[in-house]
Amino acid sequence: MIYENILKNVSKCITLTTDEIAQFTGILTTKKIPKKTMLLNEGEICQFEGYVQKGCVRIYYLDENGFEVTLAFAVEDWWISDIASFHYHTPSSLYMETLEDSEFLMLTPDTKERLLEIIPKFERVFRMLVQRRLAVLQNRLIHTMAKPAADRYLEFIALYPTISQRVPQYYIASYLGVSPEFVSIIRKRLAAKK
Repeated sequence: MIYENILKNVSKCITLTTDEIAQFTGILTTKKIPKKTMLLNEGEICQFEGYVQKGCVRIYYLDENGFEVTLAFAVEDWWISDIASFHYHTPSSLYMETLEDSEFLMLTPDTKERLLEIIPKFERVFRMLVQRRLAVLQNRLIHTMAKPAADRYLEFIALYPTISQRVPQYYIASYLGVSPEFVSIIRKRLAAKK
């Protein structure tokens, strides 16, 4: 069933009746998007909140020197959006790119509002998602400022266990704020300890 995973995801927060499941799944839009496709560009208004059924997405911005800085990766069972742009209809400062052929279940601002009107308990689902994102970003900020790069790499692997086999090393380096060569050194050191 196409909706099995998203229903498991939602069931961590709320219980849906059979009618509510039908209403929820009837609102979702399925999208298959090939790898290396831009889902969102800086300056655009984000028109989606998406659940990753399959694939990998990189979320990044350009710093003042024009270098890409990876903020996050989203893989199966993660949700993606530019929350500020989506909710306030403001231009995004982010880029989102598929790194693999990907499949999503999407909501637009209008369909999300309709969902919240017909099934108000979905407010809890989206509140929990925002709390999770905030906690991840807060931890990332603290660890980026306070922890050595090797520790940041280990925490990255714990957060994203499959990413190192799925994305280029320079994206991981961008996420960690180090050079790709430094990531190689960390990996060699860790492999030598095993």
